[in-house]
Amino acid sequence: MSVPISPLQRKSPDPLADVAAHCVSCGLCLPHCPTYRKTLSEADSPRGRIVLMQGVLEGRIPANERFQAHIDLCLACRACEKVCPNNVEYGRLINGVRGVVEKTRQHSLWQWIGRRVLMDGLATKPAMLRLVGGALRTWQAMAGKAGWLSRYSLVRIATQLPPLRSQPVWKAVYPVVGKARGEVGLFLGCVARVLDVETLSASIFVLNRLGYTVHVPSRQGCCGAMHAGLGEPEKVRAFEEQNLLVFAGMNLEAVISTATGCGTALKSYPPEFACRVKDISEFLGEVEGWESVGIEPLSEKVAVHEPCLMRNVLHCQGKPYDLLHRIPGAEVVPLAGNDQCCGAAGTYFLTQPAMAASLLADKIEAVKASGARILATSNIGCAMHLAAGLKAVGVELEVVHPVTLLARQMGFVNDKN
Repeated sequence: MSVPISPLQRKSPDPLADVAAHCVSCGLCLPHCPTYRKTLSEADSPRGRIVLMQGVLEGRIPANERFQAHIDLCLACRACEKVCPNNVEYGRLINGVRGVVEKTRQHSLWQWIGRRVLMDGLATKPAMLRLVGGALRTWQAMAGKAGWLSRYSLVRIATQLPPLRSQPVWKAVYPVVGKARGEVGLFLGCVARVLDVETLSASIFVLNRLGYTVHVPSRQGCCGAMHAGLGEPEKVRAFEEQNLLVFAGMNLEAVISTATGCGTALKSYPPEFACRVKDISEFLGEVEGWESVGIEPLSEKVAVHEPCLMRNVLHCQGKPYDLLHRIPGAEVVPLAGNDQCCGAAGTYFLTQPAMAASLLADKIEAVKASGARILATSNIGCAMHLAAGLKAVGVELEVVHPVTLLARQMGFVNDKN
């Protein structure tokens, strides 16, 4: 029986096909792939997905629902990329193919609303950010009084977040405290400016006290990471152009990101900008001036969760440990299984809840076994996912960004969240 091939699937010169051709099917990636480890299905491994993607790009197989299911199940954690002996650019390939698939995919009304209204609104409209923040605060308050509201997923997510207050109005410049050493920019991110104000404020606090003036351009937007994962390259390019314009002409030593997802996206921008992008832990690990700040002891065991993109793309997973080791008395240990994804993966925990829950269960067991009272992670998505999972099973443990924990020991008090 012949299968009709759409125009998108007809064979044509394609740079994505060239990327896929670099895979020699050695299989060294398989044991590192979280979804393959769970399903033991070749089609849910990097090698298997590349074969499927080659088939679609060359017009040999249709981009039907079965194909889409295997592509959608990919976390884009890029663990395969890190171990690939032939340096296959899997992240570029999976996002590119998702863009091809997206052109022919049919979405339900609710999916369309989620993408267009929520995601696009959050990424481009400050008013929408304030509206969502207000809704989350309202749901938090109401769910505490009316438990039945927690049956709704968005309300349930809201109740699992730390208490939210009004969004701050960010200043354009936060001047140095003490001896001046340089000037940096802070990338806020669209999710963090609503849900992780404490980390952003803590970063400014620490940077100022180490001698850095912090610039926060008001017109900066989304980094594009979520839209890249959903196969919307045109929107990614629009966000990139906006952010490049906003930071253009600013004589900054670095552009600081507090979320590894944003940092990875910013690193994909043109080289002259990307070379200045630094994760907050990475930057703080390179600066001087620590002798001039006081850090109070903390007699607690701190387990460190390493976000996938920090390990596999940014390659700075050791920096949060260096930062936390500056806290006297803190016992800093790696969380077991740090080479495996927690299941958050941007919007993955919403679109693939079953696999995300399975991966999360493994992390919860690792946290329990660690004996830690604090879990430190450098990604807001991971933090939300882990905190929600731990709360759901009754584990009393704080999930916090490494820089926030350090800032507290330096005297930081969160008065904006």
